[in-house]
Amino acid sequence: MKQQAFEAAHTDTWRRLEALLTALEDRRTPGRDVPVQGLAQWLRAVSNHYALARARGYSPGLVAHLHALVRRGHRQLYRPQRRWPQLALHFATAGFPRAIRRHAGLFWLACALFFGPMLAMGLACHADPTLIHSLLDGAQVAEYETMYDPANTRPGRAPARQADDDLMMFGFYVWNNVGLALRTFAWGLLAGAGSGFVLVMNGLVIGAVAGHLTQLGFGTPFWTFVSGHSALELTGIAVAGTAGLLLGGALLAPGRHGRPAALRLRAAEAVPLVLGAMALLALAAMVEAFWSASAGVPPGVKYGVGATAWVLVVAYLLLAGRGGADSAQARHGGA
Repeated sequence: MKQQAFEAAHTDTWRRLEALLTALEDRRTPGRDVPVQGLAQWLRAVSNHYALARARGYSPGLVAHLHALVRRGHRQLYRPQRRWPQLALHFATAGFPRAIRRHAGLFWLACALFFGPMLAMGLACHADPTLIHSLLDGAQVAEYETMYDPANTRPGRAPARQADDDLMMFGFYVWNNVGLALRTFAWGLLAGAGSGFVLVMNGLVIGAVAGHLTQLGFGTPFWTFVSGHSALELTGIAVAGTAGLLLGGALLAPGRHGRPAALRLRAAEAVPLVLGAMALLALAAMVEAFWSASAGVPPGVKYGVGATAWVLVVAYLLLAGRGGADSAQARHGGA
């Protein structure tokens, strides 16, 4: 093969590898996200091209260029990896919020499926005290009423768990919250309909309980209890739903990939969302166990902490990890 035909056949691969290496070598924006999935594949191809160029006696300029690409590629492929604390910090400060922003459309859809029914059912149950029985049986309604009765010295805790200390309740809340996140995500395999159903049903139940207790006169114990951890917990559920909808999208609209390949790709994209949702829900469990049920704190303080938590969560999702990485992700098609 003549050198001109060789270059025409492989220039695109060389350019892709060079662009990726330039992005990996750019450390002006710390912690920037770079799509590295093609590095090993492209490096193997260019290494083969370099060997062929030398064997065929192509121009020294081309051989030197390919040699330089191969050397740069090996430096990046075998460079020391960051330790897990650094990875965790980067994920918390940049990787997770960027993952949500990459899938903002699905996130807003998950929020609509979750918060919309919650608000509608809350208003309906506040207007009609009997409506909650269409979702919950009498024993469940009675348990919620006992939990948030103003006479209850440990609001938010079921009668069977009144004797549990805060640490035990923390473990219980983590188990319950993380399990909910994983179920919400996994049900996305039903073409997204499963995750949508879980979001809607949880929204309906939460709204029904909130509306019923408020009209019953138990609003202060209920709202002071949930205000502190609601931003973390409700956002975490919505993010888990986003991950499930992402799986469903791979099955409904695989695009140029086959469904199995699309599902693998979307599952990889969903992992940061699931991990972030679990982290939010674990933090919510901590607040719920050690702060929400605390006695002696004035309602105004609890409402203030809750409002501050919502502001911080929204600011974190909108602003954390902003900068050059967001625009780089946009150029790479959200990779």
